[in-house]
Amino acid sequence: MPIEILMPALSPTMKEGNLAKWNKKEGDKIKAGEVIAEIETDKATMEVEAVDEGILGKILVPAGSENVAVNSCIAILLEQGEDKKLLENYKAASVSAAPAALAKVEEKKEEVKQPAKPAAEAPKAYQAPAAKQSFSDEIKASPLAKRIAKEEGVSLYSLSGTGPQGRVIKDDVIEFLQSGASKSGAVRRNKEEFSAIKNNNIRKVIAKRLLESKQNVPHFYLSCELNVTKLLELRVSLNEAAEHDGEGKPAYRISVNDLVIKAVAMALHKVPQANSSWSDEAILIYNNIDISMAVAIDGGLITPIIKNANQKSIQQISSEAKELAKKARDGKLQPEEFQGGSFSISNLGMFGIDNFQAIVNPPQSCILAVARSVEKPIVDHHQIKIASMMNVTLSCDHRSVDGAVGAEFLKALRRYIENPILMLI
Repeated sequence: MPIEILMPALSPTMKEGNLAKWNKKEGDKIKAGEVIAEIETDKATMEVEAVDEGILGKILVPAGSENVAVNSCIAILLEQGEDKKLLENYKAASVSAAPAALAKVEEKKEEVKQPAKPAAEAPKAYQAPAAKQSFSDEIKASPLAKRIAKEEGVSLYSLSGTGPQGRVIKDDVIEFLQSGASKSGAVRRNKEEFSAIKNNNIRKVIAKRLLESKQNVPHFYLSCELNVTKLLELRVSLNEAAEHDGEGKPAYRISVNDLVIKAVAMALHKVPQANSSWSDEAILIYNNIDISMAVAIDGGLITPIIKNANQKSIQQISSEAKELAKKARDGKLQPEEFQGGSFSISNLGMFGIDNFQAIVNPPQSCILAVARSVEKPIVDHHQIKIASMMNVTLSCDHRSVDGAVGAEFLKALRRYIENPILMLI
């Protein structure tokens, strides 16, 4: 009998997701373990593997569908030898797909005449970040006009309706497109132009979590400058000592961030109160030192975790950090690789930033903002010297970390950063 393919729960908190892509089409043979689809969760885009073998008989939820509920039926798999006619009157026993997904399926059934190609070149649109288009039901418009506007990326607010009582009709949308509107997402509103970048699940979750953090977590900030001259010298020495293979490729390449992760982990071992989180019943001091490192990905930010960082060598941290960063950018991280963590690091030094404050990542208590290193004159034992100085700012949840605890952590961090040989002992 037909086998239902259900929307998987790819993380403990996942309730719905976007079906980003089908890797198979109807009629394709499928083997167990093959990647059949890509699902966009609230954290990353992840691959879905087939559990059973058979033929993909019918796709119920098309690629690009949003807000598809977990455990809803997204496709039907036919076993070898089964006739596709079995699907004509087949009703899925599982929870139905989300309304948004079903609506998209219905849209495919109605053919829409596409507007003619604009006669004039579209004016260049001003690129503004994350502007939101509106297809509000409050706008009086025919269903066909709404559908064309949505597919072409046109805001109904930018149109003047010529139908009864100012209703926007199909011809209004087509005329707007033919007048030079860009199909790439440019929207004209009161002679003002911009490009709308649709919010993906990752961006929505980031917005929600950061807003909750700033509203609910009482932040305070501690900043100091660290002399990283010896740290940079150690980095050069370690990289020069790396063995090379037959093609001249080094066995490892240590970055400044790798050394910072190691120093932070050792400082947390000295000041465990900073490796904590708040709950109404108690302050939780974590036994493991799991460092979440912020990685910028397409459309958002994710924090893969270096687990038990204090117990790992600098070379191990470097290798693991590079692997996790690559998996993050490729959307290949597994839930256990980015969920959890006890302390976060956000490093913007490579972008030339001199100073910044990061937002605490709940339920963690602290996040360290790391800026670039800059050569500047300092006074050392009554003498003026040139040193490489780096600004760091510790953001703390004041409920679980007091100012004295934050200061003790930065004191311990300074010891390891300015005397990096201690990290090798």
